[in-house]
Amino acid sequence: MDRDGLIAGLADRPSLRLGIMGGVFDPIHIAHLVTAEEALLEFKLDQVVFMPAGDPPHKGRLTAPGDFRYLLVAAATASNPRFSVSRYEIDRSGASYTVDTLEHLAGVVAPGTELFFITGADAVLEIPTWKDPARLLELATFVAATRPGYDLSRLAGLLERLRLATVGLVPETRVKTLQVPALAISSSMIRERLAVGKPVRYLVPEPVAQLIEKSGLYAGERSQSGRPRGSG
Repeated sequence: MDRDGLIAGLADRPSLRLGIMGGVFDPIHIAHLVTAEEALLEFKLDQVVFMPAGDPPHKGRLTAPGDFRYLLVAAATASNPRFSVSRYEIDRSGASYTVDTLEHLAGVVAPGTELFFITGADAVLEIPTWKDPARLLELATFVAATRPGYDLSRLAGLLERLRLATVGLVPETRVKTLQVPALAISSSMIRERLAVGKPVRYLVPEPVAQLIEKSGLYAGERSQSGRPRGSG
């Protein structure tokens, strides 16, 4: 299902707190889901919409095409009625800029809806280099997911840079931190394990593991189960 239709269905529900989980999800894994669930609870969100990036300007070549990454996210989130997934960035042409996505969402949801953009703290640190950072902070509160022991002074430096780059905004009210124990897991680590035939069971949801196994997109000479392709 195209979850932009779901977002449109929220247009008659004012005063929602809507989370947007941004990322390439190449592939999606348990830490993404734990982060979304923690944000849902911590910030009292009504819904979290996962937004797989189409052509992200800050990323290099992606392993899996957009349609397959969307399929993985849909499979991973299907069991949670407060999670959904949008094809908006995948289906649009050109580079995927967060500010354009947030402008789109702000024009679709009901007046009074609050947007919370959820992503990793390292990505949040790059906001000053993103398209129109001042407008980004006007449109949404940014939730910077961190792992235990993360150096929060790095985010303090970001707030100072944003204070100089914006007018009339208080960055402290628009950038929040969220500690997530499961963030030791990363998509790059998942890809590295798959490339050498190591299992990713319990690191990704079971439906995601099955789809990856069948597709062979992330494997090198071996399948995800660790056996050479064609054996057994």
